Amino acid sequence: MEQRQNLPKGILGFPTAPFKNDGGIDEKALEENIKYLIKEDLSAIFIACGSGEFQSLSAKEYQNMVDIAVSVTNKQVPVYTGVGGNIQEALNQTVISEKAGADGYLILPPYLIQGEQEGIYEYYRSIIENTNLNSIIYQRDNAISDLNTVTKLAELPQLIGLKDGHGNMELNIELIQHLGDRFEWMNGMPFAEITMPAYYHMGFETYSSAMSNYIPHISRMYFEALKKNDKETLHNLYQDVLLPINDIRKKKKGYAVSLIKAGMEIMGFNVGQSVRAPVVEVSKEHYKELEGIVKRALDKYPEPSVKK
Repeated sequence: MEQRQNLPKGILGFPTAPFKNDGGIDEKALEENIKYLIKEDLSAIFIACGSGEFQSLSAKEYQNMVDIAVSVTNKQVPVYTGVGGNIQEALNQTVISEKAGADGYLILPPYLIQGEQEGIYEYYRSIIENTNLNSIIYQRDNAISDLNTVTKLAELPQLIGLKDGHGNMELNIELIQHLGDRFEWMNGMPFAEITMPAYYHMGFETYSSAMSNYIPHISRMYFEALKKNDKETLHNLYQDVLLPINDIRKKKKGYAVSLIKAGMEIMGFNVGQSVRAPVVEVSKEHYKELEGIVKRALDKYPEPSVKK
């Protein structure tokens, strides 16, 4: 029960890794990003994960980002870190997370290898058992656990959630029907708002929202409409905001990350557009397209504080 008290639920915040001109982490911009997500009622902070360019951080930068997230949140919301990749580095990241005071971690896929189910199980088990923190497994890329593997992992008390970024609905139904409320079920598909109706009615009531980094009030409006089955509002938001942004996101690999920074810059955040290879910056053409979408969205769906 102690661990499940800090279970992340609802709309989850995933800050970026803002870089300065010299290539280092912009600590002030990161603090502002986290404070904004908390102010906008995101239910948890997930630091140094996919949107935080986990794959390109040094050990020192990782430690710094985790420390900043724990300090800034100051227990207002749970803090989860990203761990994974190289197994030895992942184990070290869990220790860093525990010492820093994080509530848990999201386990990202292992580096490169396509493992058998036995290997995937051992990868997750070794990380989960390395600390007493909450842990969440991530169904994505080369780390897709089948029903038997997830059921076996469910015996570990530290494991409190499953995030799906794979989109195999048959498997998701099997998992949720067999394991029910054992986990918090999270939609982690790229641009989760697009697929959330399919997930929500299966029992996935939590999701990660990249869009919340720059237009969180629209994320909240969307999720409230989904819960109320407000089909008209959902349709309008899909047509005016979600699908147009998703169309841009699909135009280049890596836009799932860099488009967030572009949106934040459009909204006045001093986050910059700098990303680390192999992620690419948003092109001027696509930036202008996003700028137009965001402007029209704000005109039609103004933030509550600026409504006339």
